Amino acid sequence: MAGESCVPRPLFGGAISTAFPARFQDVSNIREVPDHQEVFVDPARDESLIFELLDLKGEVDDAGSALWFLRDIANEQDAGDNLVVEHSGTLELASLRLGEAPAVAGTSVGQLAVSKGRQGREAQNIVRLYLANIRLKNAATDVLITAYEPLLINPLSESAAAVAAGPAIPAEQAGCLPMSEIFKVAVMNFNVHDWNLFNGGP
Repeated sequence: MAGESCVPRPLFGGAISTAFPARFQDVSNIREVPDHQEVFVDPARDESLIFELLDLKGEVDDAGSALWFLRDIANEQDAGDNLVVEHSGTLELASLRLGEAPAVAGTSVGQLAVSKGRQGREAQNIVRLYLANIRLKNAATDVLITAYEPLLINPLSESAAAVAAGPAIPAEQAGCLPMSEIFKVAVMNFNVHDWNLFNGGP
């Protein structure tokens, strides 16, 4: 077991909370982040966690929603043609209940080649993208939790300056929790404390 633990983290002014390691820094302290997003990064490992509130996509089937959003993000990042889907499933949330039943997140995991910022295809990194979709139909909201784990850093990528080019150092070797575990904990501990957050729309 890696020598790292997940700690409670407030999101959206405390209206939502979850848990993940303290090494992930709030990006809004560095640059502007849209109101409907919370973005956290570990610059030393080029890993990121993003929490996003979107208007509910009613036309998307519940059973395939996570995979739909995964493909949508890949297309947005000009990586739709190289996305390799590795796994799809569900996770039951520990605290969040919708009516009598625990909330369930649909999950999907894939590998894709993406460039940083405005860099071109010649600077693409290979990353594993973890995605969870929690459908809060009572609040007409799709919650997306995405985690990016670099697998191979391109020497031409901006990331190479921070984390070195080549295969990423395994989390265990660096004394960190693996991203797969961080993602699972962040999803399972996701909880809503103030439903008024959704009234004005994300």
